[in-house]
Amino acid sequence: MWLNGCRAEAADGAVVEVENPATGSAVATVACGSAADIDAAVQGAHDAFQDGCWSRLAPRARCRVLFRAADLLREQLGELASVETSQTGRCLREYKAQLGRVPEWFEYHGSYAASHGFEGKLPPLSDAADHVNMVWRVPLGVCGLITPWNHPLLIASKKVSVALAAGNSIVLKPPMEAPLTALRLAELLEEAGVPRGVVQVIPGTGPGAGESLVQHPLVDRVDFTGGTATGVQIARAIAQAGKVKPYCAELGGNAPVIVFDDVRSIEEAVNGVAFAAFVASGQTCVSGKRILVQKGIKQEFLDRLVAKVAAMRLGDPMLPETDLGPLISQVQLSRVQAQVEKARKEGAEVLCGGKVPDSARCELAGKGHFYEPTVLGNVGLDNTAFKDEIFGPVVSISEFGTEDEGLRLANTSRYGLGGAIWTSDVRKAHRVARQLRCGVMWVNCHHRNDPSSPWGGFGQSGIGRENGPDAFEEYTTTQSLTIRTSDVPENWFGDRNARYS
Repeated sequence: MWLNGCRAEAADGAVVEVENPATGSAVATVACGSAADIDAAVQGAHDAFQDGCWSRLAPRARCRVLFRAADLLREQLGELASVETSQTGRCLREYKAQLGRVPEWFEYHGSYAASHGFEGKLPPLSDAADHVNMVWRVPLGVCGLITPWNHPLLIASKKVSVALAAGNSIVLKPPMEAPLTALRLAELLEEAGVPRGVVQVIPGTGPGAGESLVQHPLVDRVDFTGGTATGVQIARAIAQAGKVKPYCAELGGNAPVIVFDDVRSIEEAVNGVAFAAFVASGQTCVSGKRILVQKGIKQEFLDRLVAKVAAMRLGDPMLPETDLGPLISQVQLSRVQAQVEKARKEGAEVLCGGKVPDSARCELAGKGHFYEPTVLGNVGLDNTAFKDEIFGPVVSISEFGTEDEGLRLANTSRYGLGGAIWTSDVRKAHRVARQLRCGVMWVNCHHRNDPSSPWGGFGQSGIGRENGPDAFEEYTTTQSLTIRTSDVPENWFGDRNARYS
């Protein structure tokens, strides 16, 4: 773990092996933090915040440090991408593309804080010409961050960059399945100039380190990305701790992709849907899961999609020719298998995939946690594959007739994180997007993300927003000061004509 500026062992000596999900072999051994470790980390972060070495540093000075961190990250991208692939099984080709964007988060939030994030306001006071009201933003304190295994460095950086730009101290609990790049990030941040104690990284389990972090009395804000059930548990744990604190949660998704029959090219739409659905082996919160295809092109679209998916190459994620790597763990593989089997029993038809690959399809079959990319047809609204998020390489195909019917199917979900529209009609694109109950949407593309663009969902997909000015405001709060400028004395209890407001 990274505790008060140093690599450290867990207080009780507990360790966990990090597994390569493609081969089943051990990648590394890391400390497994407990409540005692979380307490030490939070106390250290609190002391650093109170010291003011970072929290009271000028925003432009913090910006310079975050830009240096961005440069260091760029220098390490090759190493970091390899580590990410070895601990998650996601294809190296994908990580090279994704991690190339990560430094932008530190540059954006640093620049925003330095330019106008802390600019004050002078709101006019009604009928009070002799009073001036000043409002400014300040950091919150110690922020507890809990991140998932599917995008370990990206999601950690989305939270860490804005928290630091705003002047907070942080305690980050990375996932036990993939903690390595978060630990490396802490080292690079200190090398860039973040003072000791401001960044703490404590790997640990949810019931152990996670619960201790969210309930700690010195933690002023909690930010979580992960499953909806866990997000609800965290909200409950915060409430039970008896301290009011802000909470941001980016949770589950079951993204609809609406494919209209006026697409410019069916082949282009098929390629776009395949990208939406199977990047990261379908293990992203905004993966295209519910593919809704208009009746006029449904059969041709389906035939082309099934052919493309059946030809995808499974194997060693380090190789550039590999299309899909493994799922993160045997637990996740078993969960996906059970969901697909349940969907089949409920009437879904497996059009391709639907099983663990044999050695002819994947040379690492039997070693890693591989599952064939799967397309399910004949999926009704009550089917598991339509209702529930299957966090793996599985999509369902549903047909719709009219625009209104497509929207109704898309919005028939308790989730509302991501969604996409495929059409060549710009008027339709705007009209449909306005009615989709999703926080993040795309037209004729998918998975596009930028540090300037808000990210978050509706319903069971969470609360709060990452990215952009919205995130900066969530990591700061306001202070308001009213000053009376008149030299005329006031005596409320002596002068019956005194004005109060």
